[in-house]
Amino acid sequence: MDTTLNGSTRVPPDPEGAGVELDGRGLTVPDVVRLADAAAAPAVPPEALDRARHSWQAAARLAGAGRLYGRGTGVGAHRSVPVAAQDEAEHGLRLLRSHAGGAGTLLPARQVRAMLAVRANQLLAGGSGIQPAFVTALTDALRLGVHPAVSEYGGLGTGDLTALAQTGLTLIGERPWLTDRPERSGPPVGHDGGPPPTEAGFLPPGFPVQRRGAVPGTEPGPTADAAPAGPSSPLPAPVVPQPGDALALLSSNALTLGLAALACHHLEVLLRATHAVAALSLAGVSGSLEAYAPEVHALRPYPGVAHAAAEVRRLLGVPGRPYGAGRRIQDPFGFRSFPQAHGPALDAAGALRRIVEVEINCPSENPLISADGTAAHHHGAFYAAPLGLALDGLNLAVLQTAQLSAARLTALGRSDLTGLPGFLATGPASSSGAMILEYTANSALAELRSCATPASAGHAVLSHGLEEAASFASQAARQSLRAVDAYTTVLACELVTAVRALRLHPSPPPVPVFTVPAAVLPAGTEDRPLTADVAAAAELLPVLADL
Repeated sequence: MDTTLNGSTRVPPDPEGAGVELDGRGLTVPDVVRLADAAAAPAVPPEALDRARHSWQAAARLAGAGRLYGRGTGVGAHRSVPVAAQDEAEHGLRLLRSHAGGAGTLLPARQVRAMLAVRANQLLAGGSGIQPAFVTALTDALRLGVHPAVSEYGGLGTGDLTALAQTGLTLIGERPWLTDRPERSGPPVGHDGGPPPTEAGFLPPGFPVQRRGAVPGTEPGPTADAAPAGPSSPLPAPVVPQPGDALALLSSNALTLGLAALACHHLEVLLRATHAVAALSLAGVSGSLEAYAPEVHALRPYPGVAHAAAEVRRLLGVPGRPYGAGRRIQDPFGFRSFPQAHGPALDAAGALRRIVEVEINCPSENPLISADGTAAHHHGAFYAAPLGLALDGLNLAVLQTAQLSAARLTALGRSDLTGLPGFLATGPASSSGAMILEYTANSALAELRSCATPASAGHAVLSHGLEEAASFASQAARQSLRAVDAYTTVLACELVTAVRALRLHPSPPPVPVFTVPAAVLPAGTEDRPLTADVAAAAELLPVLADL
């Protein structure tokens, strides 16, 4: 199935028994989503594991010939502080324990699973110098349905140090695994079935396990609260850390990339659904299709803009050269300028996907072990400016098209534009009809506006001034996930209003883009609570995206 912009970005169902191959080269955004949803199991080809093993062996040789950053030295401002050879293994443990200082609410299992998938694939690209047992443990966790407890706050777009340190302590057995499956009550358990240790860096008995509220549209149905994996739960075998493993594991933006992959996928679905919702609203106001004519867009060849116009024409079943100017010479911007506002969002989503798929398929570790094993390169490739800027760009572009969605919703309530009753009310003259949905949509739009504040404009000076800037891609990724929720609400409000308008219209279009939602959404137009209507419309958006 085509997964390009001009086809779709659907995640096709896996054939029975199929998995997602983690080879360090070909992981895609849909693959990350499948693994995050536990809809597929990871498969690691032997040659990819061999690549990781060669990198591990090369790192050991290079370390024997001279100190490597983070292995024979401290990190950050302590980069020049030597570490004795006999202390390297303990130094790695101290690094994991000291960096596991994340805070805030625990992330949902789905987001943590996305991180595990990304990190395993990056390590299989070679260049990290980590022992392959860590890769095996990461993929085992995905396969067994367990995940580490990862806190929300800690990353700044220069490496997800706290999240990966918490993960590392779980991989070596110092923190318990969590599971989405409900387990028998009781305190968290360690790998031996007893309570976990309580020394520094360990989880105390009764560790509070909680989940953040799921973003509507980003969780695959109701899930139980995450709970510690019980004694009967199969768990990955604890890894015995060796010199160099700690920094090799930490040197990545895997959590940010996992969140970005999830946000990118869900926003792509919503952006496809927007074509259908905008088409319904255009029909609801008897709008002109002149602004969607192929000739108009051929003169200004922006791919996303032309695609948005073509999708509206296709969904409404009009010929390539639309005839009839509608009832007005020019429609309001929400209708007339829809392609120009929506096209950049399509382009921004495509740009983000390309960047995510580069980053999840290449090594990011510092130092980077060369492919031939002869050199270790110290670098700043973990500085996630390309990712942060792409996320900010998509968040801003989604805001632009969402603003026109709210404008179309308002227009649908205007009798002077539609020829229908004001606010689409059919009761007594004082009836409010769909009036309140303007308020609901604009409330969600305000949240989108907050999400669109560029995270890249942030600034931080850390580690005694050695790290004097940050990309803040981590914050941009969280904003994108919040934007999924807010944009879903804006579109759902417009969809409810557009379907109501077309039900009152003298000649609604006999096309699936109308008949499909009309068969599902409540039909009554009396004054009543519309919360259930909006919820049903939100559930319909992925269906409309696939029309």
